[in-house]
Amino acid sequence: MTEDKPGEPVRISTGSIGLDGVLRGGLPANRVYLLEGAPGSGKTTLALRYLLEGVRGGERVLYVTLSETAEELQAVAESHGWSLDGIDLFELASASEVLGEGREQSVLHPWEMELGGTVRLIQEKVDEVQPARIVFDSLSEMRLLAQDPLRYRRQVLALKQFFAGRRITVLLVDDLTGENGQRDAHLHSLCHGVLSLERLTLEFGAARRRLQVQKLRGVDFVAGYHDFAIRTGGLEVYPRLIAANHHAPFAGDPTPSGVPELDRLLAGGPLRGTTTLVTGPAGGGKTTLTLQYIYAACERGESAALFEFDERVGTLLVRARALGFDLQKHIDSGALTISQIDPAEISPGQFAWMVRREVEERAVRILVIDSLSGYVTAMPQEQQLILQMHELLSYLNQQGVTTFLINPQAGLVGSMTTGVLNISYIADAVVLIRFFEAEGRIRKAISIIKNRGGTHEDTIRELRIDAQGIRVGEPLTTFRGVMTGTPEYAGAAGPLMEPRGET
Repeated sequence: MTEDKPGEPVRISTGSIGLDGVLRGGLPANRVYLLEGAPGSGKTTLALRYLLEGVRGGERVLYVTLSETAEELQAVAESHGWSLDGIDLFELASASEVLGEGREQSVLHPWEMELGGTVRLIQEKVDEVQPARIVFDSLSEMRLLAQDPLRYRRQVLALKQFFAGRRITVLLVDDLTGENGQRDAHLHSLCHGVLSLERLTLEFGAARRRLQVQKLRGVDFVAGYHDFAIRTGGLEVYPRLIAANHHAPFAGDPTPSGVPELDRLLAGGPLRGTTTLVTGPAGGGKTTLTLQYIYAACERGESAALFEFDERVGTLLVRARALGFDLQKHIDSGALTISQIDPAEISPGQFAWMVRREVEERAVRILVIDSLSGYVTAMPQEQQLILQMHELLSYLNQQGVTTFLINPQAGLVGSMTTGVLNISYIADAVVLIRFFEAEGRIRKAISIIKNRGGTHEDTIRELRIDAQGIRVGEPLTTFRGVMTGTPEYAGAAGPLMEPRGET
């Protein structure tokens, strides 16, 4: 339990660090709360974890169940590695036998008694156990017993009045199976706070889950939807990222790449606390360009992180080694982490949480997301994706992280588009890579479209990648058609680069 400020109510933990963060410290104690959600949304897991947190703190806790059987609850607990020892279980579900008075659980038949009798039995059990925490699962069974909305609401009100003054924190569970699955506004008004869990089934990939604090009287909380996942050990909640709450002082100095000609394009390199978008066709060298910055940072002793949506990590390491980048030694030393991301299995909230951990726990200074097209598939709604990405980049910028976004363009030659998402207006700098033809060979050109952090070259230079890494050539002054997507070089062969060791 915690009491943050004088006069504020004592907070108790829900058992989930992320949910406690959303609630800004936990639930105010000795109140009645509603936990609602469709079947499969995670209510029972959260309810059990909430009670086990009380057991861990030496409290007496009670689970009153009208729907789940003891065997079902035991199965849920075992799947998380939990033991129900310390939880008083009062079962009112149907069973083939009635346990004797000497047993730990009591089993009653709800259809053989009036609703009022059921409520009185619950009250008697509460007076007997005198718990500090109670879970009542679920209200849908009370609806069935009442068979009348008015009578049902009166009994819920009677329960609330019974708990008042008894120093008990109550969690009422509702699976939204009554009244066509609609939320009960009257029930919301009776409770001190309301937590809503949702399970979203996508056309492809794992189901997504999110929660929302509908109300919490008298205290502040983080509003909006928060993604979460059910893991072994309970709910892993990813609080919605609010960039304005995470500002850290930093020096906005340039981030060098280790290639002087490349650094000159951006007047020394991208500034700390800025986002650079690297865009171009497949095979143009976008990932290699960002690896150059990562490798140089690790060589300087800085921490870096690469989130790989598209390419397999093993393939990336082999390719990097062929270019002269020994990334494995920096992975072994802890300076570099490369995370393989499966967009079908991860939610945007979880990804943002992974980024936060890299920045706040490992003090990452350079971060690469490869690529935006992979990130797009993690969120079907484009508008929400833009808002999520904008908030994530704002957070990284305020932490002084140099961020690189790789944005593949559709097509190899000719007019190319950015595909699903055009996010160039969010980036502080944009690096454009293009193929061009000269002397019967396919070559690559690099140029800087914009740089909010300062000056940049407006020249077009040749980009060449070989076994010794990246080279950037002299300005190609006789160039036309770059912005149309079909660049053509019509000048002399002098500025063009040849393989190393050749004239």
